[in-house]
Parts: sequence; structure tokens; C-alpha cells
Amino acid sequence: MTSPIADYALIGDGRTAAMVARNGSIDFLCLPHFDSDACFAAMLGDQANGCWQVAPTGFVRNVERRYRGDTLILETDHHTDAGTVRVTDFMPWHDGDPMVIRIVEGLAGEVAMTSLLRPRFDYGRVPPWMRMFNGGVCADAGPHQLVLHAPCSVEASAGDARATFRVRQGERLAFALSYAPSYAELPKKPNAERLLKQTGAAWCDWIGRFDAPKRWGAPLKRSLLTLKALIDRRTGGLVAAATMGLPEVPSGAMNWDYRYCWLRDATFTLTALLNAGFSDEAIRWRDWILRAIAGDPADMRIMYRIDGGRRLEEYEATWLSGHEGARPVLVGNAASDQTQLDVYGEMIDSFHVGARAGVERTPRDIAVEIALIEHLEGAWDKPGADIWESRGDPGCYTYSQAMAWVGVNHFVESDAMRAAAGDELVGRMRGLRTHIHQTVCERGYSSSRGHFVQRYDGEALDASLLLLPLVGFLPADDPRMAGTIAAIERELMDGGLVRRKAASGDGHDEGAFLACSCWLADCMVMQGRRDEAATMLDRVIGLSNDVGLLTEEFHVPTRRAIGNVPQALTHLGVVNTGLFLTRPVVQRGAV
Repeated sequence: MTSPIADYALIGDGRTAAMVARNGSIDFLCLPHFDSDACFAAMLGDQANGCWQVAPTGFVRNVERRYRGDTLILETDHHTDAGTVRVTDFMPWHDGDPMVIRIVEGLAGEVAMTSLLRPRFDYGRVPPWMRMFNGGVCADAGPHQLVLHAPCSVEASAGDARATFRVRQGERLAFALSYAPSYAELPKKPNAERLLKQTGAAWCDWIGRFDAPKRWGAPLKRSLLTLKALIDRRTGGLVAAATMGLPEVPSGAMNWDYRYCWLRDATFTLTALLNAGFSDEAIRWRDWILRAIAGDPADMRIMYRIDGGRRLEEYEATWLSGHEGARPVLVGNAASDQTQLDVYGEMIDSFHVGARAGVERTPRDIAVEIALIEHLEGAWDKPGADIWESRGDPGCYTYSQAMAWVGVNHFVESDAMRAAAGDELVGRMRGLRTHIHQTVCERGYSSSRGHFVQRYDGEALDASLLLLPLVGFLPADDPRMAGTIAAIERELMDGGLVRRKAASGDGHDEGAFLACSCWLADCMVMQGRRDEAATMLDRVIGLSNDVGLLTEEFHVPTRRAIGNVPQALTHLGVVNTGLFLTRPVVQRGAV
């Protein structure tokens, strides 16, 4: 039986991440990188698709868990009739190959325990060959190798490695699962206690640089730690989530792969990192963007692999039954081929957010911005997909067109860009800036309905319109914008949260999109409604699971977290809104 999405905690090492259920089972893990094939995929099916469970053998009365302080070290206490045992899970922050360490500690009494290691490579499909060695077992399949060092005897059969043991009060037993290429030597047994201390210090030292506000300090720190875990420390890229294939509609078909880097998240990420004081991470993210988007701007993708690769071909993992039956389970993401006009403005906006925060402009990013502007000049009014990556007919979406204006506006107002580009291009862009703004206000606004609309000459609302004041297109108190915010509060709210679009009414709707609720809170701040904004932020934070993680969406009718987890855009929203409410910040769209 698959655990609910809210039952999962995250551990990671800045190269990949594992999802640990409350029952002690690691049900999702890709090795060696975030977007590598999964060797545990029970989260998308059942234990037959790969897992590693360390838990009491018999009945468990209660489970309590937490992160150890401001770290990504997970502590899970299992209370049984015979006693209490703690399992401490972490991925060491070190320079060697990725590994997962699980330390079993007796807190009271004597508890019988079982460790079941069931690797299934190729997203839960391929069982490994197993071979024993003194002190553990090796599992390999194709290019991959997993090596388990165990403190007790292990039996291996049919691609599984099982150990049964007992732990008494005061005992500590360490299991270590190391990854290496199958052609490499067996990894040596690690010093688990030393790596535990080293990893704890690394997380605490990093988050210790953040000057946390008194209000919301703890959830903001947890969100930043989560974002740090989703940043690849080799490349500086940020993955949208640690998971794939988790449903946006309960038991539905909207099950996308989010283990990639979205360009749209660029400005949200830079704003959060810079306002929180993490300029090194912000600069590395900016540099990742510059490497990834090399080539003709017309061929720019909306998302890339973590190493900057462009190939994200989508296919169905037909052998996986899906999370609670939600199929198809998709690997890769076909939306990467879409044209989404707003990403050009997002790129330019991110460069200027960095510059206002003191990030030095480089000749490369100046040249890239000029190339993006020249492309926008001829492409700004062409149809494309919306920011939600709908796979229907393309159109001219109001937010996308407004982001073209943001890019052109930044270009025109920048001394550095005017000096680099020359008078002719700058003059053309001044005229284009006025033309785009007028066009968006004429065709993206419905005077009969009194609000901006999702796409030109349409009538539907869309929560992306909440971003218009946040990017500086219009003030939040402009009557047209105020009418739009009011309409969204009136028509897109569900249980006090914001949906992306209006409900279809067929009973198969997705949940409220949590980042949109943060955008509404930001608009409230701009309108002087600070108390309401604070209440909205509290509401979003209140949907965190027991270890502070947030998903993409919340399904109000069933009161369940849905979508991929942890969702970077949601945690970015919490950080940006929390800081916006508590201190002066660098804002998107400002010049």
C-alpha cells in the first residue's frame, strides 16, 4: 500500500534525494543524480517496485519524527509494546559517491527490527544480481551498483537483501547503502558517526548565514534548507521537485516528471536566495542559466536537465501502477518542447534582480540579454503555451505578453544595456515597450468583467494574473489590477486557498496551487492589507507536513496534499512572502 504523499520526508546530499515514509521505508531514490533512473520507485507503485525499509518487525503503536535541528537529518521514533527505537536517516554531505546511512538506536526496552533492501533499477522494473561479501551485500544491474554495509548478518535472494536483528536500549547500529558504478571497486565501509557529525555541521553552518525574522523564522529556515537540498552542488541548478509522477488530480492522469530545472523559476529563486543572503547560490544559479540557454534564443527550452542537457523525451513507465492508481506515470517531460513567451522576460528579469542585489553583470549575460531582446522584438506577440504548460491550442496569454514588456522595460531602463546595445536598438525598444503595454491593457483586460483575463480577448480568470503587480506591470492599487485581485479572491478561492483556474465542476479537479496563494499574499501586502497577507501565509505554512515540507497543491475536498514533493516553487513562495512581510527586499520587476 502506497503511503500518502504527506507521509514523506526528504533527505538529500545536494546531488540527489530520497523520500522516506513514516513507516521507515525509503520509497523513491534516483542515483547518482536527481534526474537519473530511480532504483526505488515504491512511491509510484508498491514495494515490488523497489524500497528500503528499516522498521520494527511487529506492531508499531505510534511514530514520531522530526529533523534534527536545522538540518536534513531525519529522526523517526517507533514506539512498540516492547520498547522504542529511533532510526536516524541522512545522506552524507561529502565528496564521495552518494550514500544513505540509517542508524538504528534503542531508546527503551528491546525491539525486534527488520531491514528489507529491495533495489529495482530502471524505475522499479529491473531486479539486480546479488552477491554477498564479508559484512554486507552488493546489488548490481547494468551500469549501477548498490553496496549495503550492515552491522548484522544479511540474507540475499531473488534480488532482495533482508536482515532481522534486535536493538536494546543504548545500542546504536549503522547501516550504509553506497552507490558506485558497477565496474568500480566495492565502496569501503563508511564511518557513519563521523559522517553524521560532518553532515549536521554542514547544514547548520549553511543555514546559520540566514538572519531569520522573529515571525515565521522556523518555517522560512525549513523552506530554505529544502531549497538547498534541491540545488545541485555540482552545477548550481535547482530542480522543481525531488519526485516525479505524483498526481495533481487524485487518482488522475496529470502526473508529470518534475526532476528538472525550469527557467520560469529563475527570478523566484534568485529573489529568494538574494533576499535571504545566499548570494553564492544565486550567482551559481545565474551561471547555470547562462550555460543552459546557449545557442539561438528561438531554440531556448523552458526546462533543462540538471546538467543543462536539453533531451527530456517523455514516455510512460507502463509497469508502474501509479501513486494510489494515478496513471500514466510519465518519465521525462514533453512540455520542454513548448514555446512559452514569458521565459524570455523571466530571464531578463532575473539578470536585473541580481544586478540590483549587487551581483556583477558579466559580458556574457549582457550579450545574452541583447540576444533575448532581439528575439523578443519579433516574437512577443506570437501564440504560445501558458505558464501552466497546458497541452492544448496555443494562444496569446496575458501574463506571457506582460513578461515580454518586463524584459523590454528592464532593457530600456538599464544603463549597462543602453551602453552595450547602441542607440538604434534602444530607440526601437522604447517604442516597443509602449506598444506592448498598450496591447496587453487593451486585449488582456475585459472592461465588461472588470478584470484582466487569462488570454487575449477571452473571459476566463487565471491566477498567473496575480503576478502582474509583482513584476511591475501595473500597481496593485490600479483599478484594473484591484478588480483582477478581487475577482480572483471571489472566483478562484477554494477553502481559503487559490486555484490556478476555475473548477470544472466534474469532480475531477486538481487542488489549490499553493504558490498562487503566496502570490495573492504578496498582492495584499502591496495593497496595504498586511494582516490578511500574514493570515494567508500562515494558512499555507499550516499545510506543511509534520517535518515542514510542502507539496505543489492541496486538494481541499479531501484535505490532502497532492502533486510532487517537496515543491520548490511553493517553498520559494513561502520564503519570498515571509521576507516581503518582514523586511525591505529586492523585488521582481523593479528598475
